[in-house]
Order: sequence, then C-alpha cells, then structure tokens
Amino acid sequence: MNAKIFAPDSVRTLSEFEHDALRIAQVLGERGVGPGDRVMLKAGNSAAWVATLLGLMHIGASIVLIDQQEHAEQTRRIILRTGTKLVLCDEDSPLDSSQEAVHLYELLVSAAGRQIADEPLTVEAWSELPDGLIMWTSGSTGTPKGVVKSGRKFLKNLERNAAQVGHREDDVLLPLLPFAHQYGLSMVLIAWLKRCSLVIAPYRRLDRALLMAEESGATVIDAPPSSYRSMLNLVSRKPSLRPGLERARMFCVGAAPLDDPLVGQYTAEFGRPLLDSYGSTELGNIAFATPDNPVACGQAMDGIQVRVVDEAGRAVPAGEPGEVEVNTPDALEGYLAEDGTLQPSPQGWQRTGDLGRLDADGNLFVLGRKYAVHRMGYTLYPELIERSVAAQGCSARIVALPDERRGAQLVFFVEDDQGQEDAYWRERLCGMLAAYEHPDRVVVLDHFPLNRNGKPDKRQLEHLARAGGR
Repeated sequence: MNAKIFAPDSVRTLSEFEHDALRIAQVLGERGVGPGDRVMLKAGNSAAWVATLLGLMHIGASIVLIDQQEHAEQTRRIILRTGTKLVLCDEDSPLDSSQEAVHLYELLVSAAGRQIADEPLTVEAWSELPDGLIMWTSGSTGTPKGVVKSGRKFLKNLERNAAQVGHREDDVLLPLLPFAHQYGLSMVLIAWLKRCSLVIAPYRRLDRALLMAEESGATVIDAPPSSYRSMLNLVSRKPSLRPGLERARMFCVGAAPLDDPLVGQYTAEFGRPLLDSYGSTELGNIAFATPDNPVACGQAMDGIQVRVVDEAGRAVPAGEPGEVEVNTPDALEGYLAEDGTLQPSPQGWQRTGDLGRLDADGNLFVLGRKYAVHRMGYTLYPELIERSVAAQGCSARIVALPDERRGAQLVFFVEDDQGQEDAYWRERLCGMLAAYEHPDRVVVLDHFPLNRNGKPDKRQLEHLARAGGR
C-alpha cells in the first residue's frame, strides 16, 4: 500500500512528504541549525508540524516540544532554561512580543521547489542524542517538568508499542490528540516507522475529524475518553457521521482514566471495545490492551516489567491493589535543571504514584492516582470512588477540600449532558456509596473542563469547588 499523509487541505504520499521534510531540513541548516542544537517547536497539529519535526530529526537537532497553547511567559522561561537556538511556531502560538521566531509557513515557502540530494530521510544522528527530545509533563499532578529523553530510547519504545498493538503498513492512523505530548507524538512517529498512513485531523472539531476518517478510511483511532464520549453523542445525533467510526478495526484510548460503561457502549454500537493503555511522559508507553486481549490496560510490552507493591515496597498478590511500579529501558534520561543541564534519573524500578492491580494473567488495571484523603476516621482514595460510581452509571470527578471537623469535604462534579438536577445525582450517589463517602456537595456540569492533553482539568475543578459554583 502506498502510504499517505492526509491533512485537511492536502494529501501527499509518504515519499513526497519525506521530500518536503528534507527540503525543510535544508532550510533549517541554512539558518544555522546543526546536530545537537536545541530548537523549540511550538505549533498546533498540521502537516507543516509533522514535516518540520521530521526535518529536525534528520538534522539531528535536540527538539524542545511544548504545547501550542502554553502561555507566553512560561514559553519565555523554557526558551531561556533550555538554551533554545531557534523558535519555530505558527500564527496562533502565544509568544512574548520581543521573542524572535520563525513561522512554519516561512519554512514551507523557503522550502518549496528546492532541489534536494537523492538521500533518504534518516534519524541516526538524532537517535544518538541523549537529549533528542525535551518534553513537558502535563502538570495535571503538579508543576510541569522538563523531561529529557534519548532519541534512540524513544524510537525503541515506539517499536515495542507497534509490535504489541499490531500496527500494519495498510493501516490508516487517526490520532485525535495534540502532537506535542507523549501519546500524540507516539502515533505520529509510529505511522512513519511502520510506513502506514496518517490522518492529521482537527481533534477539537470531531465532526470534521469523523468526515476525514470516512474519506481517508481510518483503521486505527487514538483518542482520550472524553473524545470517544463526544463522538458517540455526535453519531447518535447525526448518523451520517457514523461511517467514520465503522471502518476502524481498533479504538485505542489513553491520556485519562477510562470508564467501563463507555467501553460497553462502543462494544454494543460497533462490535469493538475501546482498548485502554498505560504510559507517561517520563517512562514512555508501558502497557496496551489489544483486540486479542481487550482486558483493562493489557499487559506490559516486551522488555518492560510492571509490578504492584504495598506501602513497604513489597509485591502484592494478583488482584490486590497497591502502587504501580515500572522497570523500563525506555525511561527518561532525567529532568532538565534550571541551568539547562541534565539531572540524571535513576534507572531500574520506578514509582509511578498510580494505584492499580494486576490480574493472574498480568493485565494491568489502573485505579487512579495514589492520592488519599482522611475523612471521618477513614482513609479514602477519591479516584477509587470515581471508578466505583462510574461502574454504576455516574461519570464523576471528586475534589477534596480541607475541613477541620470532618477532615475533608468531598465535592462531586457530575458530567451529565441531560441536565439532571444536583439533588437527583446526590440521591443516586448516596445510594451507591458508604456513608463516609457521601458527597458534601454535588455540582452537575454538561462536560468536565479539559486540559490541553484531553484530561479532566483538576486545577479548574478545584477552583470551581473553592468558588462554590459552576
């Protein structure tokens, strides 16, 4: 099959697209970018973003990836901290007014029509860099950190990923994800490594994305749970969009916790379940459910170990909950220090801060963050409560606020696009939970606020909880 890159306003064969990337690499070289130079790429998903990424890899540059929506002041701090030589952006990227930058469209104009040497696109020089990628954690559990990753390790992790999930040359991948983060970047580069087609769709306009899915014949869709929920609502209201989902052979999920009812809905509607996964910016991709093993987050990939331990660090028996630990050769090199140098991270078993359990077959069930609150003499894990009510048909997120008398107040945010009253959900929740887990307050939202990575925005929910409103 002749692989293609499908963008909203263009379609190129993969071979043509690689030539575009080589031309961009030539332009970047003329601008003084060489092996090991740190270059920031800050732009939204586009064909130009992907071609520029490949061009930077071909040169052997150290790529500083940040989200297009990152604030200008934080972007300025990252530029100074990383010692970035060149900033590449698009027109919608917030930048300090004094910051010099090159727009991706400038690169495309300069690259158009250039003669290039008869050479393949290669990433050998980039693979040798210990800082081939500098990415930033989502900040959903604290202050974002600069994660330094080896190019070689990153690509090896993607090879494990593709082998376990079963990506093929005849696949058409549709990642409805921001490319500047771990999950989205993984899918972009898996498409290149496996020589399969890639659809670059507007992931915030799912109606248009589904039309592109139908036209391109998308076979593998990757998205966070919130997008799958929205797509299901879309096709129920507008059946003409349904073909965009019907051809897919895999519905892959990541970036946020997956509720069991949504899995069942997709199985009922399309005869295929949602396939969950587990990974992080620091440790890379770890475990995947597959069509042959559609259980929870599936098993750890070949060469990677996962265990669940108690508070003393001892492995617990299958079925028992505890903290997930991972031992992977694909882990980060370290974190970026304030002066831009590498602070090496220890290798071997790594704590994740996630609660989970393993079944007898080694399938990983991730239960949530290892975050406990003490209330009325009980130790509660809000994300375990969220999982419990999700299994009973309630999509909720919990914010715990300090309370001198009880230890903590629990504010339940319920996602309900039908607009049921707070009192309705309070009664239902109290019927689902033990008395010490009952909500102090219930707030009904049409949709949870999401962060840039498609996860429910915990900071925004906490702000709403403290403000006492919606």
